[in-house]
Amino acid sequence: MTATCDPVSLEIIRGAARAAQAEMEALLERTAMSAFIREKKDFYTAIFDAAGAMAVGSDLPIFGDIVGPVLRHYPLEEMRPGDLYWYNDCYGSRGAVSHSNDQVFLAPVFQAGRRVGFVMGWAHFSDIGGLRPGSLSPDATDHFQEGIIVPPVRLVRDGVTNEDLLRTFWRNSRFPLQSQGDTRALMAAVRLGEARLAEIATRFGPEVLADAFAQLLRRTETLVRSKLRAAFPVGTTRFADAIDGDGQGHGPFVLRLALTRTEEDRFILDATETDDQAAGPVNLLMHPDVPGMALGLYFLQGEAGQVLNAGGPRAIDEVRLREGSLLAPRAPAPLGLRGLTMMRLLAALHGLVAVARGGEAPAAHSAYVILALRGEHAGRRFLMTDGVAVGYGARPFADGVDAVYFVAQENYPAEFMELTYPVRLRRYGIHRDSGGAGRFRGGCGVVREYEVMCEAAQVAIRIDSVRNPPWGVAGGRNGGSGRAVVNPGTAEERLLPPLSDGTVLRRGDVLRLETGGGGGWGHPFDRPAEEVLADVLGGFVGAEAAARDYGVALAGGQVDAARTAALRAERGGTRLFHRGGYADAVA
Repeated sequence: MTATCDPVSLEIIRGAARAAQAEMEALLERTAMSAFIREKKDFYTAIFDAAGAMAVGSDLPIFGDIVGPVLRHYPLEEMRPGDLYWYNDCYGSRGAVSHSNDQVFLAPVFQAGRRVGFVMGWAHFSDIGGLRPGSLSPDATDHFQEGIIVPPVRLVRDGVTNEDLLRTFWRNSRFPLQSQGDTRALMAAVRLGEARLAEIATRFGPEVLADAFAQLLRRTETLVRSKLRAAFPVGTTRFADAIDGDGQGHGPFVLRLALTRTEEDRFILDATETDDQAAGPVNLLMHPDVPGMALGLYFLQGEAGQVLNAGGPRAIDEVRLREGSLLAPRAPAPLGLRGLTMMRLLAALHGLVAVARGGEAPAAHSAYVILALRGEHAGRRFLMTDGVAVGYGARPFADGVDAVYFVAQENYPAEFMELTYPVRLRRYGIHRDSGGAGRFRGGCGVVREYEVMCEAAQVAIRIDSVRNPPWGVAGGRNGGSGRAVVNPGTAEERLLPPLSDGTVLRRGDVLRLETGGGGGWGHPFDRPAEEVLADVLGGFVGAEAAARDYGVALAGGQVDAARTAALRAERGGTRLFHRGGYADAVA
């Protein structure tokens, strides 16, 4: 007779699995060598059931079937305790990994000789070879220029690590000692998770654990499917969004999505009308699980006791892609900057919800900005890869979030940056007026100014949403765009292309990054004048923008009520709070 997991045990197992995740991540954060893992926190862990379905995840990057690529080469029945598998192969994993910097380490977990699950550690390695330091250059024209490719391999068997394989991998990095440290940290985190999951299985028994994971998967699928039914009417809902270009003179590239709900309550996501793949590295090899994961992440917000897992993708019955498109490129199309396309894809999925629900969804967000500064200083090579925050879209009930570092990432503190790299952080603050105007204001981006303290360095820049800024919803305005400027306010000021590499900076040069904001929600005239005043006093909105965009006049640090009424009247009168429509979607 199969043991079943009672409701109390289910919650204990769910909490224990999440605690194991947190412990794995804490170990990885504290022992990794690269700043992108240790300080930026670009890593993730997850726990899977015995068949390889992700059972417990949290605020994850959007990925697909992590275990499947390993199972295609190593049958389940041949796995043993202590095995450790590894890959970063984007095309070989069918998009489970979407750019080569991301390394996946995966271990099966056994209890008394029975396989009870898998644990995974994933992290972004700063340099794995390729065309330029950092392995993420917009100059790449094929995938092989983006660093070493590791197919699914068994790294450890019967307690023996394939050190030759590791040495080959490290030899392909310009920073091998850093790569070695990150590898060991990631392996240690996975081993910790392996031990914790085995402890859970020992306490509750393999049958109860298996049933708990099955219940968590069903619970997520049921909830996401019910949210889809509540949001989408029978028929087809369409939305489109666009990225500016690929850094090689092509673009914009439009993502066209259609979500169909059939009479039988099947949900079909069709992206076949998306533009063709790009010559530059903005292609996103989208695993079919991604739309369900992304919509699941959105719909599960605020649902206490729920976890995001493979139940989200199961709520989407079919995902249709077109080979040769931006979302299903043919190998060896470059993929290194796929983050831009991923961010626009997430916004477009929110756009589908906005159309279906008459504006009851967030406005679009900006794509987080990447700066890579590299060179030599004091006889040593350095690479500073800084992912910089942007503003997120306003919501039907609140302003957008300011200065968001993608998913659960964080900024480089000024003290760390100046001690580690030959730069001085001259300025760090809110990018005023970058949030889209609305009843609820879009989140603002940031301003960061770096002074170069070495003789020479090269910089790569990744900025999107300049030509196609983040759209607003329900009458809200677009968010502001970002830019990169060298030596602002001087005779030597020059604007850098938003996707560029190889720009040389000299000692004393200042690089100013201004990042974009999110779109607004609702008509700006519906925002109370006192809230606009608070935005001005807080540095989020300028006085000129308050009058121009919100119709709010200020005098002496206070709202000029008479002038405000006149401004709003001459521009069409105060609009009532409303829920209809969405604004400025890309056609």
